[in-house]
Amino acid sequence: EIRLSLVGSEMCKETAHTCLECGAVLKHYDFVSRSVRTQNRNSNIVKIERFKCPVCKHIHRVLPDDLYPYKQYSAEIINGVLDGSITSDTLEYEDYPCEATMHRWLNEFH
Repeated sequence: EIRLSLVGSEMCKETAHTCLECGAVLKHYDFVSRSVRTQNRNSNIVKIERFKCPVCKHIHRVLPDDLYPYKQYSAEIINGVLDGSITSDTLEYEDYPCEATMHRWLNEFH
């Protein structure tokens, strides 16, 4: 199972909840809340699970598949922009996200 994990200030892939720094098995630590923007200016609060390495003490955030690291918009919206199905002319998304954000995602991910 591949998941994304925040290690220090870097987002990295990890396999089966092992520490990217030392390889130890991670222990559940807690949850943190994150606000995620969705269609029509709606927001959802998502709980992000955190794990702590018992050896080197690094804390890892494991993101669900529907979130991108360091992005406040849902993966559904970002993917729609990347595949061209959401543009500044798309009626359901005409006010959200802004055109500059869409251009930034296109440059970042392509």
